[in-house]
Amino acid sequence: MTHTLKLPIHATPGARHTEAAGAHGTALRVRLAAPPVDGKANAALLAWAAQAFGVPRRQVELLHGTSGRHKTLAIHLPSPAALQAAQALVARWMSAEERF
Repeated sequence: MTHTLKLPIHATPGARHTEAAGAHGTALRVRLAAPPVDGKANAALLAWAAQAFGVPRRQVELLHGTSGRHKTLAIHLPSPAALQAAQALVARWMSAEERF
């Protein structure tokens, strides 16, 4: 049984580094080092999310927003404890001014 975190994202492609950068309304702002062409920014976002949440890339899905800045990711986590840790990590990113 998997546990899924649905995460609203506001993506900003073309940044110097790929990183979580605080909140944008109710979404997590993620700056992406990839350009918004040929799906490169989406691929960078999915790779970043997999690394950030410690899951294989195949456990991260782009549910909505393939061609826009507003996206929704689904991150499939292996346990309730992993889901709780992921939620705490997102809360930390959303409330912080520093970059991750």
